[in-house]
Amino acid sequence: MFEGPFLDGMLRVARESGRVEFRIVNLRDFTDDPHRSIDDYPYGGGPGMILKVEPTVRGLESLPPPLREKREVVLLTPQGETLTQARVRRLVETGDVVLMLGRYKGIDERVRSFVTREISIGDYILSGAEPAALVLADAMARLVPGVLGAQESAEGDSFERQILDSSYYTRPEEFRGMRVPEVLLSGHHAKIAEARRRDALERTLRRRPDLLENAELTKKEETWLRSLGWSGR
Repeated sequence: MFEGPFLDGMLRVARESGRVEFRIVNLRDFTDDPHRSIDDYPYGGGPGMILKVEPTVRGLESLPPPLREKREVVLLTPQGETLTQARVRRLVETGDVVLMLGRYKGIDERVRSFVTREISIGDYILSGAEPAALVLADAMARLVPGVLGAQESAEGDSFERQILDSSYYTRPEEFRGMRVPEVLLSGHHAKIAEARRRDALERTLRRRPDLLENAELTKKEETWLRSLGWSGR
């Protein structure tokens, strides 16, 4: 599952640039039985299988000393704190991050003593944490300086600025009666920036008004948003 995404798109660029290194650990390499089992039935009974503590911890301890001694060990689990852009940025700033993937019914509770943080990508259930790990890896890699072609592309994304991004258009100027806003064709950079800011604020108000509670707003912007129906903070 993991090889494909790391060979294409932004994750491939991040890896080939040398700015991001990905190391994938197969827990089956740290088992003792002929079947290379990494799961077993839960003590006390119940449905499902539990990820075993022994191969999981052995896999963690197989990492090079720098990764063992100074790193965040993140368990991807629906019981974790919800992933946000702010949390992604904090993880990037820590440097080395180990993503530990839950699977089956759950993990042996003793694994948690080796975990420094638990993260969920949303309130829904997956059959395994692999997709969640790819989401987090992509979100982190694009914030590493030099990975994206233009750093402002990442810094201007939705949630990086605490509000949603503005609308964007490309050619043609008109399609089936729908025209690109004139201000975007004007070449007036200050007016374009102001128009995009207002568009982003209005879009945030309509779609994610909760984000405005922590957004950096000028008094003029607050007044304008209230005229659109914002209740303020």
